[in-house]
Amino acid sequence: MTKKYLSVVTGGSSGIGAACVRHLAKRGDLVVALDLPGTWSEEKMKELGVHAYPCDVTDEQAVRDTAAMIEAKHGQISALVNSAGILQRRLTPDKLTMTEWDRVVAVDQRGTYLACAVFGSRMAELGAGAIVNIASITSMRSVPLHAYAPAKAAVASMTACLAAEWGRAGVRVNAISPGYVLTEALQAAIDRGDRNPDDLTSQAAMGRMVTPDEIADSVGFLLSPAAQAITGINLPVDAGWLAGSTWQTYGGVPPAQTNTSGGH
Repeated sequence: MTKKYLSVVTGGSSGIGAACVRHLAKRGDLVVALDLPGTWSEEKMKELGVHAYPCDVTDEQAVRDTAAMIEAKHGQISALVNSAGILQRRLTPDKLTMTEWDRVVAVDQRGTYLACAVFGSRMAELGAGAIVNIASITSMRSVPLHAYAPAKAAVASMTACLAAEWGRAGVRVNAISPGYVLTEALQAAIDRGDRNPDDLTSQAAMGRMVTPDEIADSVGFLLSPAAQAITGINLPVDAGWLAGSTWQTYGGVPPAQTNTSGGH
């Protein structure tokens, strides 16, 4: 019998993390989802056939204890997806309190590094493993998110650093930078009138947002043997937002071109 991959997903109860849990479970991995206490449905986890444990990724001892418990209960960890993260309200520097800044950086930057350090170091000791960190396209452009964007830029930087650190120990480390992903949280913001969907799609080359499942598909690829020569990259999955955003100074991305000649 072929041994199952044991994959751990932080922030696994919702959004991109939940999509990654579904994807990895569907492909046959033994999946462990981590998130804050009370943030997931036990029934849903049982339905998917995955294990769910509470863990605050900003708490070093909690992460270490959780990693040890997972290994004791389920065996050697093959893959890690760092999807735990929080968003930031759009605030000018004089309105963005250091309390809020610290919280965003603690979860998005410290939490990602801490999970990498704990789980990845064990993978390196055992000589095999793959990690995917969820960064953001906001790390590559100027945006009015003065805690979130720099924290995600740090995620991209630490990904490259750790890829070199552990490459010869058999551990691959990559990042994915999602564009605007239509999660439940973003849809709720749109429904409240807090975000205009046209603002989120007008500059994307493909003229649309990304789905959580599309991010999960890319995560699955980077964790798979098909990507065994890929490490240290930051892969944008953004429906072409990065490619199209600078076209605004030329009137924007052109509309779809319809072939009216009947040719191909």
